[in-house]
Amino acid sequence: WACTFSSAVLQPGAPYAHNGSPSQHMSVRLKSPDASTEDQPPSKRIKMTRSDTATPDNDLDEDLHSRQLAVYGRESMRKMAAAQVLILGLNGLGVEIAKNVILAGVKAVVLHDNSCVELRGLGAQFYLTEAEVGVNRAAACEAKLQELNSAVAVSSSQDELTESFVAPFDVVVDTTSLLAEAVKLDELCRKVGTAYVRGELRGVFGSVFCDFGESFTVLDQDGEEPVTGIVAGITHSAGSTTISCVEDERLEFQDGQLVSFTEVEGIAELSNGKPHRIKNVKAHSFELLEPLQDAGEGGYKRGGLVTQVKEPKQLQFRTLAQALEKPGEFLLSDFAKLERSSLLHLGFQALDAFQVEHGRLPAPADSGDAAAVVAGTAALAKKAGLEDQVDEAVLKLLAFGARGELNPMAAMFGGIIGQEVVKAVSGKFHPLFQWFYFDSVESLPDAAELTPDACAPRGSRYDGQIGVFGAPLQEQLADLNVFLVGAGALGCELIKNLACMGVATGDKGLVTITDDDVIEKSNLSRQFLFRDWDIGNAKSTAASAAAEKINSALKIRALQNRVSPDSEDVFNDEFWGGLDVVVNALDNVNARLYVDSRCVYFQRPLLESGTLGAKCNTQMVIPNITENYGASRDPPEKQAPMCTLHSFPHTIDHCLTFARSEFEGLLEHAPAEANAFLLDPEKYLATALAAGDSSARERLERVVRVLVTDSCVSFQDCIKWARKLFEAQFHDRIAQLVFTFPEDAATSTGTPFWSPPKRFPHALTFSADDASQASFIQAAAILKAQAHCIELPDWATAAPKVAAAAAAVDVPEFQPQAGVRIETDPKAAAAAPAPSAGDDEAVLARLAYQLKEAQAKLPAGYKLEPIAFEKDDDTNFHMDFILGLANMRARNYSLPEVDKLKAKLIAGKIIPAIATATSLATGLVCLELYKTVQKKPIEAFRNTFANLALPLFSMAEPVPPKTIEHQGLKWTLWDRWILDNDPTVQELLNWFQDKQLEAYSISFGQSLLYNNIFPKHRERLGKKLSELVKTVAKTDLPSGRSHFDIVVACEDEDGEDVDAPLVSIKYA
Repeated sequence: WACTFSSAVLQPGAPYAHNGSPSQHMSVRLKSPDASTEDQPPSKRIKMTRSDTATPDNDLDEDLHSRQLAVYGRESMRKMAAAQVLILGLNGLGVEIAKNVILAGVKAVVLHDNSCVELRGLGAQFYLTEAEVGVNRAAACEAKLQELNSAVAVSSSQDELTESFVAPFDVVVDTTSLLAEAVKLDELCRKVGTAYVRGELRGVFGSVFCDFGESFTVLDQDGEEPVTGIVAGITHSAGSTTISCVEDERLEFQDGQLVSFTEVEGIAELSNGKPHRIKNVKAHSFELLEPLQDAGEGGYKRGGLVTQVKEPKQLQFRTLAQALEKPGEFLLSDFAKLERSSLLHLGFQALDAFQVEHGRLPAPADSGDAAAVVAGTAALAKKAGLEDQVDEAVLKLLAFGARGELNPMAAMFGGIIGQEVVKAVSGKFHPLFQWFYFDSVESLPDAAELTPDACAPRGSRYDGQIGVFGAPLQEQLADLNVFLVGAGALGCELIKNLACMGVATGDKGLVTITDDDVIEKSNLSRQFLFRDWDIGNAKSTAASAAAEKINSALKIRALQNRVSPDSEDVFNDEFWGGLDVVVNALDNVNARLYVDSRCVYFQRPLLESGTLGAKCNTQMVIPNITENYGASRDPPEKQAPMCTLHSFPHTIDHCLTFARSEFEGLLEHAPAEANAFLLDPEKYLATALAAGDSSARERLERVVRVLVTDSCVSFQDCIKWARKLFEAQFHDRIAQLVFTFPEDAATSTGTPFWSPPKRFPHALTFSADDASQASFIQAAAILKAQAHCIELPDWATAAPKVAAAAAAVDVPEFQPQAGVRIETDPKAAAAAPAPSAGDDEAVLARLAYQLKEAQAKLPAGYKLEPIAFEKDDDTNFHMDFILGLANMRARNYSLPEVDKLKAKLIAGKIIPAIATATSLATGLVCLELYKTVQKKPIEAFRNTFANLALPLFSMAEPVPPKTIEHQGLKWTLWDRWILDNDPTVQELLNWFQDKQLEAYSISFGQSLLYNNIFPKHRERLGKKLSELVKTVAKTDLPSGRSHFDIVVACEDEDGEDVDAPLVSIKYA
């Protein structure tokens, strides 16, 4: 759109005005400017708007936003909930930004647009339909955007962009203005203290500009948890203070950072809360930049935690006018294109000048128009002294596709700009400072294929995409057979993208989407295709129905099968063989590895992606040219030693992990074990007695505890059990521990036993007046009642009453016992076994007798209800139990307690997730899909790691597969050797000998069919391999297949093992 500027008023001009029938004027209700900030400079007004108008905590729906809260935290979410955002232009980019900002949970979003829906716009704008052609774009998608989040006020407007109109907004996002008008709008935003973000998409090229004002405070630059360490020692000498930390983990501090100390005994100067800057950081030590002035009398004694202090950062942004002349450093995405950003900075200006001069953008694949853009760029380059950076080929492609808006580009940039909006209103994460240019010219066909005829509009919704890639590629997309694995956050974004792109809209096309999960409330903040009324329904079904509304021509089939070895009758050879591409939208590594193995086996491209908070990554797995997903693995997640969790926790994470384990043991596994006994008591006991080992004894003891020792028939019994559980966990266990290892205990080497990271604990005394203890008792009693199918009295919902009843329970005084073994070895995999009251056989017999007696007293058909942990239902008392247990344990060890949200994130192992990162990842994946369809070489593909918090983009070519060479033969993991006619073992060995390989072992699955070290296996040399599969492996040949696979171990003439490909044997 174009605007004229006069007296601080931006008037919509002709190119932006509604060019169809007049639409109804949309009124806008906004907050009035805060009178208390009128006299403040703009930068001050911005900061006050963001921090001083935050909403209270109880306005946040933590069930809905739990994954997002894990990324932003409550304070940032509160600021977002007070923010108002104006989005100019509801094209494909505008609607992506609006979607992400609304899902993030701002206070209000106003959609400002004077343009009408055009058919070609549907290729990128997923909330417009053919029936709405001619309708105002903002009005057409307002109601659909409102459905995303009822807590956000969404409205549309065509009002003039006056100072009074713009002033109430915290951020203005501009997706449509020409540069001259954008400069004026940015100046207006500066005047009223509003952040300004501008995005522009031209085919496979895009740009972002941010201006957050003259002085902007970044409160948290990366969003990571502060780095911590446990102090092991402090040495102080003249001019130097060195802090040594325990060597459990490498320190992650950096020189120049600020840190603070707590719990340091002996040095007052480190206990006053004052932060200290550090230097000379090593793996397990660092120095204070300013040495201590007073090391205290006697110096350091013991204890101490050190924590990074995050420092705010001040940024001074240039205005758009200033940044056009002096752009500063560009944010890079691809280090193979170091000079590209400066070229595009000029190229986009030349494109804008062309549009101003001609009243239009260059025509698709028009060489004359492209030459004008190249000439305009060259003139700007000469003026800037950058003549040597003018790349005519790139500029030509910029002009060729300038009219086209692509859905993948809109998704990608919608994620980036949506994140910048969040940064502007919250101060969370480092802003993009200030320019970002990107291109995916590798996605384009060869320049010779981009002709005016191929790129000419066809009068379809895909004309924007056709103008960039040409009609032949559009036809290829339409006939694709795609397997989309997963319909969660990634899956929703991907199916939306595929629908907009026109994938699987032809006679031969089909998208198969599968997900075995159902929709939950917590999904709604990211999985944007789902609504409240979809909760409980299958994700794949709801997502496919929503995608068909985006594009009714989409051919899609929804399944609810988990992709695994168990579903190979559904996803069989014929299914995999008919696919053109597989797109993963999964949330766990094991499933990814399985799909990866199938793609390698059937030689199908796999487009992989994942997100973690503000981070995302994409990986392209292309047959025969790249390595597969499973070729590289992340290191396994570090687990705390068992003894740490049971007896020596030193972080709240340890307490929460222990609490989750206790929940599952007491309320899920134990009742389930009891049910296994009740189902067939005689068989269960016979099996246990026959086993006669410690494992059988532990199982019987568990069942005895449930059905005898801790059996409950009334809610009062459940309260009694809860009180005894409290005593056992928080008093008796700790009293025994400190009796066995007193505070002055020493190790065999003479060092104090309670040295860091161990923390000396203190037993707790129950108090009904303690709200945390009361909450734990209530949750424990209620869950115990549920497990035993006991009806709850009305007063069970009143924690004080339940706690009062618990206080009345008679609890015998605990007496610590000598000789109790407590595990202290970090390498031990299990707790120290309880001392046996006799030999295992006698103990088992006694336990069996107790169970028979208990079972005889139970009513026929009696069974318990095991409770599976569910973190996302705040009414089920699961998290109340875990929170209470963890916090009481933290209290035992003088650790900071946590709130319910923090406990849910850790104990529930919630993966932080936000819509912006998902949008970015899926946009990048679909840019790679263009390349996959065209069968591009490896140099064209890009794997990406991005972190929107920093922001950081790192793109690189995929790694080629490892090639194995032997006697002139070459193969990779993508290769498979196929033998016809069901050979015998000897024939297979001969076949390998012909390749100068000595095969010595043949296996099928877990079964060894042949190995030359076993003399008896010589009898198998003349037998067909299919016969051995049946007789040795005891496996029927797979139905619906004409072959089976074997693994052959072989060596070369020097006796060195050679990794041979998988071998397929055809038997029919």
